[in-house]
Amino acid sequence: MSAQALIEKIQQLPPQRLAEVEDFVDFLRTREDRAAAGMRLGESLTKLDSLSLPTFSDDEIAAEIQAARAQRATPRA
Repeated sequence: MSAQALIEKIQQLPPQRLAEVEDFVDFLRTREDRAAAGMRLGESLTKLDSLSLPTFSDDEIAAEIQAARAQRATPRA
């Protein structure tokens, strides 16, 4: 189906149905955005894994989180 044919069908709908069409289009767009984000995340994780960096322990991760929180809590001049 061409875009023009779809537009013509949409134009024939009553006004209350147009809101439903808009909501559905927004839903589809969000689903596509999430799928693309998931693909980018997967690619990033693959690249990160290929760097063969040393892993952090749970204690090291907790220490980094605490340091970041402390830095945010410190008033800036």
